[in-house]
Amino acid sequence: MQPRNMSMSGVVDLAAVKAAQEAKAKAEQARAEAARQGGSTAGAAVSPSSLVIDVDEAGFEREVLQRSTEVPVVIDFWAEWCEPCKQLSPLLERLAQEYNGRFLLAKIDVDANQMLMQQFGVQGIPAVFAVVAGQALPLFQGAAPEAQIRQTLDQLIQVGEERFGLTGLAVDAGAEGQQAEAAPEVPAGPYDALLEAAVQALDAGDLPGAVQAYKNVLSDDPANTEAKLGLAQAELLQRVQNLDPQQVRKDAAEKPADVAAQIAAADLDLVGGHVEDAFGRLIDTVRRTAGDDRDAARVRLLELFEVVGADDPRVTSARTQLARVLF
Repeated sequence: MQPRNMSMSGVVDLAAVKAAQEAKAKAEQARAEAARQGGSTAGAAVSPSSLVIDVDEAGFEREVLQRSTEVPVVIDFWAEWCEPCKQLSPLLERLAQEYNGRFLLAKIDVDANQMLMQQFGVQGIPAVFAVVAGQALPLFQGAAPEAQIRQTLDQLIQVGEERFGLTGLAVDAGAEGQQAEAAPEVPAGPYDALLEAAVQALDAGDLPGAVQAYKNVLSDDPANTEAKLGLAQAELLQRVQNLDPQQVRKDAAEKPADVAAQIAAADLDLVGGHVEDAFGRLIDTVRRTAGDDRDAARVRLLELFEVVGADDPRVTSARTQLARVLF
């Protein structure tokens, strides 16, 4: 599923927001004004489907900034070609429903909203931010396991309540609940149980168990796309979980000829969402080396291609660059 050692420091920075009291006052004023004018969301119950919204540049102020005076708004920057996004976005959507109005999920397609991407300083996707009482806060870049995302959301919600008085939205499940009951059940696929076991193992931090579960699927169905992607990502997690990022970066910078150091740094690059950096580092290493060293860098690059996904244009570009270096 997803890399573990992500940059999840944004929520901690909430405590250092200099304008906290001013933002809280503005949030209270905005809620009071909305209530006075009979605003659509102040005190009114919302449907579960409205907890996940697609946002563009034209609606950003209304749907994100204004709503952030009532509830923390989590922003998911994504794109159709982004393979990790296809794992993270459904997870965030499910959590938005499960948290039942304690946060609102705003999805922003970076291809259609380049200006918002630039304004938030997004360097790679998936990237997740929050807006609380008008204050923009980085949460994490790259994908992350469910347990770690839950911890981040819990911290975000707690700070939103304690520092800004944001108590969330009331949710009315009514009609949508009845509709869901009437919906036909989708039959489970032959490997759904094993894939679910892999996801649960990842969320529990049992990386060997997740790797084995994905391998169990691939032993019977070698072409299973979800299992191939999951296995590549789970193995990446195993490699980086005990690394010291500062030491790895230091070694890579001081020892450019050390292939193992460059490979470790490339793993961290990818986990942090810096896909092009990871690919470029390994392509340069292949260019500079020969024999077993060159083969080690090449193999790791191919493994990282699997993590990102063959359809990603960055993989296509890197494959072309690798071919030029090799041939």
